[in-house]
Amino acid sequence: MAKRNKLITDFYECTVNQLMDKRVWDLPIIVEKEDIHHVLSVLGARNHIWVVKDKESKELVGVITEHDVLSILAPKHFPSYVFGMPDVSSIQHGTAKIAEDVMASQIINCKPDDKIIDALMKMMKYKLRRLPVTEDKKLVGELTLHQLIRKYYGATQYHPMIEDEEG
Repeated sequence: MAKRNKLITDFYECTVNQLMDKRVWDLPIIVEKEDIHHVLSVLGARNHIWVVKDKESKELVGVITEHDVLSILAPKHFPSYVFGMPDVSSIQHGTAKIAEDVMASQIINCKPDDKIIDALMKMMKYKLRRLPVTEDKKLVGELTLHQLIRKYYGATQYHPMIEDEEG
């Protein structure tokens, strides 16, 4: 059991850079002025999109999740006493036209040098399954709970100390 505890301690001490997905070219990334229909087409295949100012700088300015899209797709029913158009993003009312209209701009992120335990604590605190990894506001990768599970499970499956302990 002590060897297994050492494995989890070592896992926590890894840096985000060691475990993150660095394949930025494969991440779901769009620019903030992208048409809402393109946003929906990307979300048809992915469960989130990182929104950047422009493709060259990759400066992260927002994120859009499936949950965000649910709120813009659902029909809006306003009471009769509401005059004019309330400030609500909606495809139905034509107020959600580009990515910037629906993205969350308060981004919880991590840095490549952060410890995995710190990233996990952020995920717990903010109830997130993924974190963008940024350097000077530039998106350099992402860290997902799915990746962390795979890496930890892989380490326990092939770690010689664990095999010796159980064998």
